[in-house]
Amino acid sequence: MLTILGFTMIATFLVLIMMKKMSPIAALVLIPALFCVFVGKGAHLGDYVIEGVGNLAPTAAMLMFAIVYFGVMIDVGLFDPIVRGILRFCRADPLRIVVGTALLAAIVSLDGDGSTTFMITVSAMYPLYKRLGMSLVVMTGVAATANGVMNTLPWGGPTARAATALKLDAGDIFVPMIPALAVGLVLVVALAYVLGRRERKRLGVLDLDDVLAGGGSRSGTPATGAVLVGAGAGVPGGTGRTPTAPGGAGADAPAVDTIETNDARGAGGSGGGGTTDRDTAGGGAGVSAEPTGGAGETGGAREATDAEGDVRLQGLDPDRPTLRPRLYWFNALLTVVLLTAMITELLPIPVLFLLAAALALTVNFPHIPDQKDRLAAHADNVLNVSGMVFAAAVFTGVLQGTGMVDSMAKWLVDGIPEGMGPHMAVVTGVLSLPLTYFMSNDGFYFGVLPVLAEAGAAHGVPPLEIARASLVGQPLHMSSPLVPAVYVLVGMAGVEFGDHTRFVVKWAALTSLTVLAAGILFGII
Repeated sequence: MLTILGFTMIATFLVLIMMKKMSPIAALVLIPALFCVFVGKGAHLGDYVIEGVGNLAPTAAMLMFAIVYFGVMIDVGLFDPIVRGILRFCRADPLRIVVGTALLAAIVSLDGDGSTTFMITVSAMYPLYKRLGMSLVVMTGVAATANGVMNTLPWGGPTARAATALKLDAGDIFVPMIPALAVGLVLVVALAYVLGRRERKRLGVLDLDDVLAGGGSRSGTPATGAVLVGAGAGVPGGTGRTPTAPGGAGADAPAVDTIETNDARGAGGSGGGGTTDRDTAGGGAGVSAEPTGGAGETGGAREATDAEGDVRLQGLDPDRPTLRPRLYWFNALLTVVLLTAMITELLPIPVLFLLAAALALTVNFPHIPDQKDRLAAHADNVLNVSGMVFAAAVFTGVLQGTGMVDSMAKWLVDGIPEGMGPHMAVVTGVLSLPLTYFMSNDGFYFGVLPVLAEAGAAHGVPPLEIARASLVGQPLHMSSPLVPAVYVLVGMAGVEFGDHTRFVVKWAALTSLTVLAAGILFGII
């Protein structure tokens, strides 16, 4: 009974958020509370929630101050040279930018922390996507999948957990897996290439100088040379569905994955037949839920409001008052010291970000009113992400407290046919996809993996192979609703969690299965 209720609860949550019938925060809180009553343990709901909140409180604190820190770094211009350098390298080409997103996320993932990876990647790439009118869900999907592959690094968490649970050496698990993981990373880059081609076809290639100056997709009427290929970005009169000539109505684009997002659907300028998307790239930084487009309204008329309303888009504005060019090297050194201290575990990560955020605010904005302004500017992101984490604590608390997650894992393991014993490594790899998506890494590696390893040992399967196979589900795991880092990703990017989930799950699952297939082909698993 617990197994059925557990799967039903998870399915109900995913369906409701993907259909946008409930907000993720409401669904994470109300659905598990309801199912806790169904299980007959409603009287213990408070205990489960408090335990879950207690477990995730350090993570929530870390994310709160990390968002403030990286938000201040964006404000003061730390990432401006990086953004401009990437844009010049990519030549304002959507294809190159999507591939660059995958490479940047993979490189930054070397620090072993998903939250930091997403903060840096979004901080650097968000202005480019918005200025060019690109789909933000492509950015979040590619970044999450790339980070999932790199999350298998020995210091990233899963490999260390597998080594601890099975009493193995982390190096013996990870090093032989490098060829298979490299294949997975190549697939992510190939996926980025395909998605980038779709974005290029939809938007065209913009003029570099105009984009750097804040034109291109931001202006209602593009400057001369702003659009070299396609006129869908910022052309008055178009709906933004597909490239149209000025004054055209704009035909609906084919239903492809890259336009299943609130940003991509509004890639054109306002006017004519407007859209009701939450974010519209035609105005550049539209974060309002107001419908765009009315008789005679253009993206240019909204530009000032957009720039003020979305601090993330100010990353390329050379005239913003928050810039601190004289403190650039101080901020760069502070960030390097922070990341080094995180990697060496000098102090707990929440403490490091708390100290760094306080120091960054004090040095860059010595006047208290300015500090309050900066905190207020990033309050939405802080509230959204921390709220998600605490709401997820309710979900995980009920799953674990009622015994649903243990019952689900036992049901899956017991359902393995006897004849599959000699192939337990492959079975472990396949099971790692749903199990690491529906439960925490701690629950899987310390609760389920030892059982799978024991079953494999009975049929002569070495525990090293079981441990390696257990890593292949990480690309999918990094988009699980139970992973706090994913809320940083979607929160900072302004993407609905349901949109991100609907887009990324199939690609992440394909990446995981590709790693598994490569492991089998190379004789690693």
